[in-house]
Amino acid sequence: MRIGFFDSGVGGLTVLNKAIEMLPNEDFIYYADTKNIPYGTKPKEEVKKNIFEAVEFLVEKGIKALVVACNTATSVAINELREKYDFPVLGMEPAVKVAVENNGRKRILVVATPLTLKEDKYQSLVTKVDHNNLVDELGLPRLVEFAEGFIFDEKIISDYLYEALDGYDISSYSTVVLGCTHFPFYKNVFEKVFGNHTNIIDGNAGTVNHLRNVLREKELLSSDGTGNVEFYSSGSSTEGFTRYLEFLRDKNQ
Repeated sequence: MRIGFFDSGVGGLTVLNKAIEMLPNEDFIYYADTKNIPYGTKPKEEVKKNIFEAVEFLVEKGIKALVVACNTATSVAINELREKYDFPVLGMEPAVKVAVENNGRKRILVVATPLTLKEDKYQSLVTKVDHNNLVDELGLPRLVEFAEGFIFDEKIISDYLYEALDGYDISSYSTVVLGCTHFPFYKNVFEKVFGNHTNIIDGNAGTVNHLRNVLREKELLSSDGTGNVEFYSSGSSTEGFTRYLEFLRDKNQ
């Protein structure tokens, strides 16, 4: 049985890439709901309907666990998905807790989609851990569009970030939390915009580590997989998905 990965588009590939690296004996199936992207600017109920249709597709293909590799989808549907299905369902959460715990009393900026930032799940997380009011938020929906269009020109991305950050004191942030799985594609640009004094983090490795622990607990870890991935999409072709994985691997070499 394979591990299912789901995202609105290619952002979840950043999580899948980490899973292939950390779980080399597993096989995977990845579904992108590209027909309905973007999620982050749409009404909650519309997004929820799309999510359940996508997950049903994966269930019919046969999966032993599901990673909702999308912060927005996690925010709006993770509890209901866990109630409906009896296999492990893991979601994404902006790494705010990690940032606060390792940050001292310096400011933190969480960047994500507008829907993720306004959802109760995210607001509750910040309320729970941000006792010193150090966390600021910024919605960056166009980064999703750029990633989906395979736009990685550093000037285009940095110009967008500087425009979005107008009014923010960039030098005041010691940590930036990438709260959308599309955003790690641009980690190098964030590093250049914010400088060496700022730590850029995401929740991908933590999610995959949690996945490994859950599979081990439930005796679902595989020993005979090869890291094979089967791709599906509700909209456009999946032919370019391996190109995204190659791009990620080249960046990390």
